[in-house]
Amino acid sequence: MSAWQVGRPGPVATTAPLHRRRVPVPRPAADELLVAVHACGVCRTDLHVVEGDLPVHRDAVIPGHEVVGEVVEVGADAGGFAAGDRVGVAWLRHTCGGCRYCRRGAENLCPASRYTGWDADGGYAEFTTVPAAFAHHLPTGYADAELAPLLCAGIIGYRALLRADLPAGGRLGLYGFGGSAHITAQVALAQGAEVHVMTRGAAARELALHLGAASAQGADEPPPVALDAAILFAPVGHLVPPALAALDRGGRLAIAGIHLSDIPPLNYQRHLFYEREIRSVTSNTRADARDFLDFAAHHRIAVTTPEYPLAHADRALRDLAAGRIAGAAVLQL
Repeated sequence: MSAWQVGRPGPVATTAPLHRRRVPVPRPAADELLVAVHACGVCRTDLHVVEGDLPVHRDAVIPGHEVVGEVVEVGADAGGFAAGDRVGVAWLRHTCGGCRYCRRGAENLCPASRYTGWDADGGYAEFTTVPAAFAHHLPTGYADAELAPLLCAGIIGYRALLRADLPAGGRLGLYGFGGSAHITAQVALAQGAEVHVMTRGAAARELALHLGAASAQGADEPPPVALDAAILFAPVGHLVPPALAALDRGGRLAIAGIHLSDIPPLNYQRHLFYEREIRSVTSNTRADARDFLDFAAHHRIAVTTPEYPLAHADRALRDLAAGRIAGAAVLQL
């Protein structure tokens, strides 16, 4: 099968860390499904894996963890799916199920957790595997390319919104407006929030206003009103101080990314006093995924998906790194 593998991680703009190769079709373990990939989202976490912002967990890994495909083989001990089913493969791939975090419903914090496209080969390929217990049934009414970004950008944005603890009818700020933020904005708007967007790209600001944001301005510009909560999607630490300064009393900033550049010094009075808080977001639980996909089944989400053929996965990542993508890019097979 055709697949993209990470060679030596490095900047996609100046090096060639991804290599397209012919590799054997993977064989599913007893508890796994073999999936023919139909579409795979291009996530910023893929970029962190390819560029080396995240440490190497698997040599020559195939990235990609927003996979929509068809089950073509079911392992002997795998349940819940049959050949021919449409299935989603997401970032979280394994947890131990027995540690104190798993037992209390916080499996996203499991020390033994493993991830698609980082610890195991993912969806920048014609086939992939997934443990059946971590595969997802998908809502109807969406094309494959529309569903793919929901499987990470949507799920992690949903968890970030929960972590931001936005009050009913509150004012939400979104810093960065890529794949995850443009989905999260729609969830928040459907819940009655007032959304303000801070992002560098003119096309992204235009998309934000088109989707219903009350305002859209530059990434480090202040919103026109004090915010009850904010989510930082851009992996840029220097946006933390202006995001905190934009919060009203008691506001919370959730940082959604798996990687963030260094945060500059904070001023206690300007950034943290009046019970402002910072909360990180670490992966998601399967319960988060089920809740979000159920939300998507009952609230139509307009997913903006610039599409690339699998052969151009390297170009898609370069466009993502350069900020040339409005919405969530998807590889189509």
